[in-house]
Amino acid sequence: MFLLKGLYLHFKNKFFSFTPKQVMKDILAGIITAMISIPISMGYAQVAGLPMQYGLYGSVFPILLFGLITSSRDFVFGVDAAPAALVGGTLASLGIAAGSDDAAAAVPTIALLCGCWLLLFYFIKAGRIVKYISEPVMGGFVTGICCTIILMQTPKLFGGGAGMGEAPELISHIIGEIGNFNLPSLIMGIVTITLIMAGKKFIPKIPVSVIVMVLGAASTFILPLNEWQVKMLPETETGFPGFIIPSGIASPELIGDLLFPSLSISAVILAESLLASRGNALKDGYSLDNNREILAYSAANFAGAFSGCCPINGSVSRTGIVRQSGAASQWLSISAAGAMLAVLYLAARGIKYLPVPVLTAIVVSALINASEFHAARRLWKTSRSEFFIFIAAMGGVLIFGTVYGVMIGIVLSFMEVIIRAVTPPRSFMGVIPGKDGFFSLERNSAANPVKGAVIYRFGGNIFFANIDTLQNDIANAVKEDTRVIIINAGAVGRIDITAADRLLLMYRSYEQRGIKLYITEHLGEVNDMLRRFGAGELLLRGCVRMTTALALRASGFRYPYQTESVKIKSSSDGRRSMRYIRSGDIYSDRASKGIQAELEWAFGKTAESHKEEMVNELLEMIDSMELSDSGIELALQQTYWGRINLFDEDELIDRLEMRLFNLRGTDSKKSSRIEKFLEERRSHIEKRMLEMDPQILTRIKKNRLQYGKALKESDPQAYGHLMQSRKEYISRLRITDPELAEKYSGYYSDISDERSL
Repeated sequence: MFLLKGLYLHFKNKFFSFTPKQVMKDILAGIITAMISIPISMGYAQVAGLPMQYGLYGSVFPILLFGLITSSRDFVFGVDAAPAALVGGTLASLGIAAGSDDAAAAVPTIALLCGCWLLLFYFIKAGRIVKYISEPVMGGFVTGICCTIILMQTPKLFGGGAGMGEAPELISHIIGEIGNFNLPSLIMGIVTITLIMAGKKFIPKIPVSVIVMVLGAASTFILPLNEWQVKMLPETETGFPGFIIPSGIASPELIGDLLFPSLSISAVILAESLLASRGNALKDGYSLDNNREILAYSAANFAGAFSGCCPINGSVSRTGIVRQSGAASQWLSISAAGAMLAVLYLAARGIKYLPVPVLTAIVVSALINASEFHAARRLWKTSRSEFFIFIAAMGGVLIFGTVYGVMIGIVLSFMEVIIRAVTPPRSFMGVIPGKDGFFSLERNSAANPVKGAVIYRFGGNIFFANIDTLQNDIANAVKEDTRVIIINAGAVGRIDITAADRLLLMYRSYEQRGIKLYITEHLGEVNDMLRRFGAGELLLRGCVRMTTALALRASGFRYPYQTESVKIKSSSDGRRSMRYIRSGDIYSDRASKGIQAELEWAFGKTAESHKEEMVNELLEMIDSMELSDSGIELALQQTYWGRINLFDEDELIDRLEMRLFNLRGTDSKKSSRIEKFLEERRSHIEKRMLEMDPQILTRIKKNRLQYGKALKESDPQAYGHLMQSRKEYISRLRITDPELAEKYSGYYSDISDERSL
């Protein structure tokens, strides 16, 4: 009774909690999905070694069962690229010819075994494993499969036959098939791909592949394709053939040969489908039941096996089309299954009118869209290590096959995890006068080290592989006047016995040199580990403190702390190292930086280019905005005003003012209005900053002299205008706010006044 109630609530929430309008939209999306699936499913069935109509058979009951069980709202299941390619590769490795009776026995058996493996995954809750498969590995794997299938199908575009194997064999096969070259076939294939790719770019919501399929069939009646020797698809029987029992299960030898390949295919189905459906659920803001999804995958593959089809998988490309149409429930899967069944009974015989190069081009276009080269481009810009993992997984699939490609990618992923653990983020820390807390010296130019103290933050667990890094960083930072070393372990959750022994040795070694060592900010469990691993002496000697401030106070340091100037040392390749050195009075003004520059903290070494991008965006906004004061203020507020730190905003005004002079030649009236607005905004910022930090004047003057000097060198005329504007600003300020004018009168002077620094 409890089970029946649960099923009732499940189906009620899944299918009867939507408005009639939404249901109709989902049903229409399902019909579109079925139409798109016709050519794609037929093509992938051939890739898997089956007659093409089995792709249609696999798009009925497997899709229906998936739609009834899944917790996803708009994910599309069907005959898809990855399993089809894996099955085709498995057949080739076993010496089974595609389209043969042996293939018709083996392929559904693989689908049946995949259903069994996925059912086992359901019982052991294997959805948790997905988090260990990185996106670069999966992206490289999928892209490698897509490229492999494209190479397989390429000869069919110009009248040849499909190839099998890995990239070297496929390329050799393409060259060998040039003897069967047919120009009309190639033209039809290229035109089809061009139309589909153009449609995806310019009319993405329209199923161009369906339109192209219809046009291809119509061309049979218009063009003399038989005379041109363009190959046509074979005739397909009408109707659904009924359920079958895969004959391969009667052969223990075949089962043994297919057991491991079916496991790898099941793992791919699990990973690719679950990652994609989870991503959609996160975007749409609802919870996905991972285990229910695996059960739905299993049921769909059982249904595929008994339909005589290949393994079934989630389709990212078709899901993307469905999401564009606004589908929000699995009514789409039910209607897609119904529409495909109607096609089998009413229109199956019309498939013989579809030219082979058109169907092949539709499949190739789908594979191009499914490839994740866009992810590779993003990784190249953001993470070279993950980019090379992507390339390794893709190359492994192309050269060695799908299973080896996945293994290569996973091994490299774990290697990257190890490397990251060995070299975690870390930084030396200091203080910013007027602000509580401790800040990275590298990411905050306003921060200075506490004189006589080394404060070091380690951004990961400490264990045998990275304890040397910690020791070396600290050893390089210790100076003659160092009295205390503080390891900020706020990111440390675990240590091992090697790390505990080394920390104890460090404590004893530095104690002999008269330097105290403290570990602070960490979880209490780390203290338990120190005691368990024999380093309890650190706790007994008071070397473990809750906060960095307590450790400083225990060492005789009192707030406000005495600081020293610092300069981050750069390595030969331009990157800043962990070591800092004295720099005399070069940065003596840093002590007055009570207001932190947040853009520098947020963007690090790219902050300069980001500031220029902000100025460029503001200038573009100025070019297009209204002339009225309210229009100017509204336009500027839509960009950065009020959303960044006061000091950053003041600097942004300086940069904008330097560039604004060029606008006067084209629209002096607009330029004057903008300068007036900037002047008012600057007065507001200056008052606020003085309230927050009375010592801010030194830093402001240095910045304005610095930018004035740069402007004088690059554009003397603009510099002269800037100096004149500043003088006029001070004159007006003496009337409106004499007190502020008195404080700032010396801070808008000519750059020749550098001695005031």
